[in-house]
Amino acid sequence: MVKKCTALVAASGAIAVVLATPAGAQEVSEVSAESVQTNLDNVFVLLSAVLVIFMQAGFALVEAGLTRAKSVANIMMKNLMDFCAGALAFFAVGYAIAFGEGNDLFGSEGWFLGDGAFQYGTLTVPVTFIFQVAFAATAATIVSGAMAERTRFKSYFLYSIVISGLIYPVVVHWNWGGGWLAQLSTPFHDFAGSTMVHMTGGVAALMGAAILGPRIGRYARDGTPRAIPGHSIPFAVLGSFILLVGWYGFNPGSELAADDAIGGIAVTTTIAAAAGAIAAMVAIWLKSGKPDVAMTANGMLAGLVGITAGTAAVSNIGALVIGSGAGLLVVASVFFFDRIKIDDPVGAISVHGVCGAFGTICVGLFATADTDFWQAGLFYGGGAAQLVTQVIGVVAVAVFVAVTAGLLFLVLKATVGLRVSEEEELEGLDVLEHGAAGYTSETSFGSAPSTIPQSAKAKV
Repeated sequence: MVKKCTALVAASGAIAVVLATPAGAQEVSEVSAESVQTNLDNVFVLLSAVLVIFMQAGFALVEAGLTRAKSVANIMMKNLMDFCAGALAFFAVGYAIAFGEGNDLFGSEGWFLGDGAFQYGTLTVPVTFIFQVAFAATAATIVSGAMAERTRFKSYFLYSIVISGLIYPVVVHWNWGGGWLAQLSTPFHDFAGSTMVHMTGGVAALMGAAILGPRIGRYARDGTPRAIPGHSIPFAVLGSFILLVGWYGFNPGSELAADDAIGGIAVTTTIAAAAGAIAAMVAIWLKSGKPDVAMTANGMLAGLVGITAGTAAVSNIGALVIGSGAGLLVVASVFFFDRIKIDDPVGAISVHGVCGAFGTICVGLFATADTDFWQAGLFYGGGAAQLVTQVIGVVAVAVFVAVTAGLLFLVLKATVGLRVSEEEELEGLDVLEHGAAGYTSETSFGSAPSTIPQSAKAKV
């Protein structure tokens, strides 16, 4: 950081000197300005990566808050390993598969950031890698919430390695790595990852929750859902705010440059988040009679996920519509999965999977004008070309992730085992899986009974 600051000062000084010199020094001025911009781009993207990595704390708090205190240490450990194991897997093979030269399906150069490692524009390889590994960790950690309170830690640890090192990188290569989705006649557009990151995690979460089965006591004999309230709404809301802050690295950072577009991207991100929260609050209020806190926070996250694909392509009004639609959709989705007995304690499938697909498709409706990266959407006179491409991309990624993640979880189930014993689940995973309780006493973290279904308590 000191070296970069010194470089900025030196470059700025060079510009000042050149401005006072004759026109013959113009070439020196241009080189100096270019150097300053390169440094600014690298600093901006690196700081954006830090914000995205900080989202891991948000995911951990959200999941911990909306599940029971007896498994809180296990939840924190899973989120810790999502980043640590995932970062090493992405460093070793994932980055090369995602961005390396290869074919239309996967890359094959740049293993361990060695020869052939991808470099974006003027960003250095290390900065490009740190930004991309933050996204890989996000995709991995989404699954944790849907499989909470009943998954063996060793199986989850292995899952984190595989999704970060193989499944997620292949999906990324199809689009951001220049693969087949990027080469369609109307290229697929997912600016910051509604599908590449969030839907990938959401579909993997669906497969994990379905193969695991619901938690003990989650459904009555007749199939009626029973509420299992989380132990700390403050944790959940604080985690949601951390995720909101991190999203300002997620979306503006995906511009991969410190230019005049990042402000507008931040605005559409903000509008969609706020609209999603309000829409979800109104929807759950009308349905249950109460403005549920957790569902409202869920709506904010749904709005964020929804806008992530088109944040640079849509207008502020488009962001308002997309965010509101995602907020309404997440409420309906949570209750739908409840009815079909998919036990998702924190709503990861709905927030990330369903709203990720929704937001990606919305690019084909609300993109405002033709550019080098997208065509105008159906509602802006661009016809159906972009919309068709968006649907193709969503379906292709969903099928690939469902098949690969499903096979992964089935193999883990048949070998090392996927679900803990009934005794461990009833007692909680902290002591039996990790040797120590997350809290010294659970008595102060009890949850009062709720009249709102557990599905309304969903979260990321």
